[in-house]
Amino acid sequence: QVQLVESGGGLVQPGGSLRLSCATSGCTFDYYAIGWFRQVPGKEREGITGISSGDGSTYYADYVKGRFTTARDKAKNTVYLQMTSLQHEDPAVYYCATATWVSSCYSLNEYEYWGQGTQVTVSS
Repeated sequence: QVQLVESGGGLVQPGGSLRLSCATSGCTFDYYAIGWFRQVPGKEREGITGISSGDGSTYYADYVKGRFTTARDKAKNTVYLQMTSLQHEDPAVYYCATATWVSSCYSLNEYEYWGQGTQVTVSS
């Protein structure tokens, strides 16, 4: 059974950094793509970044490019989302998700498994 557990969310000042973790079980990164999404109340969940299965290519939405970095650690079965220069538009519940195949890392409906989410708040 595939399970994902996010952690690392919290309160940070504008311009600050956070690192989110997504601990996985029941899947191997060679065969599962990983995506990070975020959602604020009243809005649709949006894709931020993804890591393809196999070679682990990474993809970033324009609004986080240069500020967010994602990486996977196969030995720990964990994926990380390093977020820097956090701004007032970044607060949300952040989710990781996985699937054996997605046409795009931002294709929300193609992901089979989701974590419970972790809250990120940006406030001075």
